[in-house]
Amino acid sequence: MLLSEQAYREIDRAIAKYPADQKQSAVMAALTVAQDEKGWVSPEVIRDVAAYLGMPPIAVQECATFYNMYNTQKVGKYTLTICTNLPCALQGGVKAAEYLKQKLGVGFHETTEDGLFTVIEGECMGACGDAPVVIANGKHMCCRMQPEKIDALIAALKEQESA
Repeated sequence: MLLSEQAYREIDRAIAKYPADQKQSAVMAALTVAQDEKGWVSPEVIRDVAAYLGMPPIAVQECATFYNMYNTQKVGKYTLTICTNLPCALQGGVKAAEYLKQKLGVGFHETTEDGLFTVIEGECMGACGDAPVVIANGKHMCCRMQPEKIDALIAALKEQESA
């Protein structure tokens, strides 16, 4: 077992939402719980989730690699996913992405030397009216991300790190 007891309890709550013979339906919830705890879904975590759900590891791997919300490579403590699809691009998404990469000194899918930040180019986040959009750690949507708001987000995350 690679995850904490609390993580398995959360997975059990997800499993309980499905018929007893269909617990594999909780695979996305289980991967989310595992990623929240470990920061990414390593091959070992994928095998552990598969064993826990009674699934072949390849089936869990397929899920983890199909959906872009799962990190199958090690990432920084904070992931910053920025939308560059056309609606966001037309509202400054590409410029915001370039600013973010320049500010942190990394490219897309790269992690800062201190291990804090990974910048990811994302697909549509369903908030075109609030473009450009950044999602921090796959959970917190940040809207209208102009340079000053990007600076404030990075500063807040760094402050949170030192607190």
